[in-house]
Amino acid sequence: MLFLMDFYFLLASHCSCLWFFLIFPLRTKNCLLFFLSLKTRSLLSVFEEDAGTLTEYTNQLLQAMQRVYGAQNEMCLATQQLSKQLLAYEKQHFALGKGDEEVISTLHYFSKVVDELNILHSELAKQLADTMVLPIIQFREKDLTEVSTLKDLFGLASNEHDVSMAKYSRLPKRKENEKLKAEVAKEVANARRKQHLSSLQYYCALNALQYRKRVAMMEPMLGYTRGQINFFKKGAEMFSKRMDSFLSSVSDMVQSIQGELDAEAEKMRISQQDLIAVHESVYTPDSDVSSPAINRNLIQKAGYLNLRNKTGLVTTTWERLYFFTQGGNLMCQPRGAVAGGLIQDLDNCSVMAVDCEDRRYCFQITTPTGKTGITLQAESKKEYEEWICAINNISRQIYLTDNPEAAAIKLNQTALQAVTPITSLGKKHEVQHPSQTVKNMENDKIIPSESAGIQDSTQLIAPGTPIQFDIVLPAMEFLDQNRGGRRANPFGESEHSSKDEEEDSLLQQMFVVRFLGSMAVQSDETCEVIYEAMRQVLAARAIHNIFRMTESHLMVTSKNLRLIDPQTQVTRASFELTTVTQFAAHQENRRLIGFVIHLSETLGEDSMSAYVFESNTEGEKICYAISLGKEIIEAQRVSLFNSPHLYDISHSAFWLHCPGTSGVHKKNKLLPLLRTKFCRYCLISQ
Repeated sequence: MLFLMDFYFLLASHCSCLWFFLIFPLRTKNCLLFFLSLKTRSLLSVFEEDAGTLTEYTNQLLQAMQRVYGAQNEMCLATQQLSKQLLAYEKQHFALGKGDEEVISTLHYFSKVVDELNILHSELAKQLADTMVLPIIQFREKDLTEVSTLKDLFGLASNEHDVSMAKYSRLPKRKENEKLKAEVAKEVANARRKQHLSSLQYYCALNALQYRKRVAMMEPMLGYTRGQINFFKKGAEMFSKRMDSFLSSVSDMVQSIQGELDAEAEKMRISQQDLIAVHESVYTPDSDVSSPAINRNLIQKAGYLNLRNKTGLVTTTWERLYFFTQGGNLMCQPRGAVAGGLIQDLDNCSVMAVDCEDRRYCFQITTPTGKTGITLQAESKKEYEEWICAINNISRQIYLTDNPEAAAIKLNQTALQAVTPITSLGKKHEVQHPSQTVKNMENDKIIPSESAGIQDSTQLIAPGTPIQFDIVLPAMEFLDQNRGGRRANPFGESEHSSKDEEEDSLLQQMFVVRFLGSMAVQSDETCEVIYEAMRQVLAARAIHNIFRMTESHLMVTSKNLRLIDPQTQVTRASFELTTVTQFAAHQENRRLIGFVIHLSETLGEDSMSAYVFESNTEGEKICYAISLGKEIIEAQRVSLFNSPHLYDISHSAFWLHCPGTSGVHKKNKLLPLLRTKFCRYCLISQ
């Protein structure tokens, strides 16, 4: 019997299959002993190791196949999204739509092609899922899982058999325990029968796994290959014939566009070489500061400027922004903004150069009401002057004419012929405070066809009359101020003489003004001569870039008009009130005022000069003060007893809303009947 068992085991050891145990039926006792032998368990471990390796490999193979299926499924979704995106090109709002018609039609056709390809990809994905992924999943879930389950059952049965055998081995030798022995023997028999059954099922599953694994490895790849072949066959049948001509035309169109691109790239390359070859001064800011080519006829301007923003009581910041003019508006477009916004309405505004925080090329825009607007800084002298000229031209509303460019050129040519400045305040003057505003009060519309207006202006002011931008006294006035033997105080008038003059004056009113210019006139019959002088003075200052002005205190008394230096209190100029024949404020800009001085020369000829100023207050208040002073002079000329002007004096005070009297003047010669003095604060400067 042992020899036969050894022969059976030797035969099984040379076979890689456990079917041996079913081919050679043994007796139950010998078969059980064979299943429980160590050699059997050693052979079983070989099959179990093979099954474990197969399980691990199957999991890795399934992951690879699922990745292929996922990629194919993603291809379906991607082609579907691609088709929708190609159709969406037509709905895009491109700012530049050159050649879009051809592109749209071509993309529409490609979208149809992609849709058809998407159908093929969907069929391929479904076929891969059914013939590649599903078989390998079934093999893993059915066969490998079955082997694993039977292995667990076989292990449980073996453990129960070991427990029952241990219990059977502990039975005593005494005969009185026969009943217990029978129960334990029955338990051992049941355990062995259960182990025998589970082992047979387990061994059969291991033997079947050797065949099933070969089928499971080849069947998925067969489905994958067939699916790919069908995909390519259907694609070739669907597109091979009708796509050839379409692809050929699209290829020709792409080559044509590429040729245009190459030609344009060559032009750009040549242009870049020309631009790079320019002199370094082109990139240097303000390189031509000595003689920049300035265009003074601009009616629109654009570029980057620094905007001054006030962040606190005394702190400011500068922000670089893009500014441009649009009609009569100054627009600003910050970085990242899709459009510009309104910053300042330039109609009837004024612009002037200012000294601001030790920065160069700063200028300030002021509203028609005199309110300080914005402060800007240009990057060069050319930009600085062109911006000022452009804003001046726009403020004259030239852009509203039929031909704005011609009107601007004509205006500047006429002004150049009509004015020749004697001095320029562009140089450094002894001015402590720069002007806050330079009013561009050119409100008269310049129309070349109106010959009547030109004739009237020539009758008022001779063409080519020079304009003085410094305060220069007429010859007779200069002699009158310096006549006499007493020594002149270089720092102003003597204290006693000035005090006496103030005490003798019935009216004293001070205004802060800035001298714009003066020029000789031919008539002082109407106020039109003052308006014409204002026009020519402002035009000359704009053309010759004279932006600085001398600030003075205008003292209006009942005897004269005096211009006093606000720092040294030195009288810069003095005009007798009797020589002032005309005075008026501008009709629209109330801060602009002018007056005409009429003097008699030594040879019997008369000279007339118009002086133009800008005031911090309304010009009408200065006119009221001058009018009141002239009425006081007229009242002093007539007899006190027969004078009909006493009522006029009080009436003037009432008309000017004089608040009352301020006391009795001690040195007044009119004391018997005129015991009161006009209050110097009848006109209050704002």
